Amino acid sequence: MDLIDRLKWRYATKKMNGTQVPQEKVDKILEAARLAPTSSGLQPYEILVITNQEIKEKIKPVAWDQEQITDCSHLLVFAAWDNYTEERINNMFDLTNEIRGFKNEGWENYRQMLLGTYPQRPAEENFVHTAKQAYIGFANAITAAAFEEVDATPMEGFDPHAVDEILNLKEKNLRSVLLLPLGYREPESDWLEPLVKVRKNKEDFITEVK
Repeated sequence: MDLIDRLKWRYATKKMNGTQVPQEKVDKILEAARLAPTSSGLQPYEILVITNQEIKEKIKPVAWDQEQITDCSHLLVFAAWDNYTEERINNMFDLTNEIRGFKNEGWENYRQMLLGTYPQRPAEENFVHTAKQAYIGFANAITAAAFEEVDATPMEGFDPHAVDEILNLKEKNLRSVLLLPLGYREPESDWLEPLVKVRKNKEDFITEVK
């Protein structure tokens, strides 16, 4: 199957069978998320990979008791920066300079512009922005999972404050945004699996402006 065929194949799996996803496939899914574009290249989020069953059991009650949390192979938690700080911005710009092996005046001017803007904004405004960046990586991960024929269930239905506490994210200045269980479907027990995927038709979805 090509990518489009695999995207047609995927759906928000409601019942997983507990089979472990090979680590090489998980690594590719995570790499796709790592390579996702982000605003100013800051990558203002991190991904926690939960395989510890006890921790999954703690998360399940604060995620609407969704069974995929505990039946999945790997639970990915996308956690965004709680704020933009000078240290975080400088770390990413310094990393870029280190990897590329040179400094660019325009790039350094851009650094100063961000330093003069982002840290001065309210923390909640900045978090909304970092969370949006996490969604981009999240989309890459879902697409990569489909390509690897790994089932994935996008989840916003959970108590982020409770998940933050379970995973001690506040200590890392992170806030949970999205959950993504990875695993394999159990068709016989999943009411959604046999249903036809429904999307708007192309004419109602895409407008060409020529």
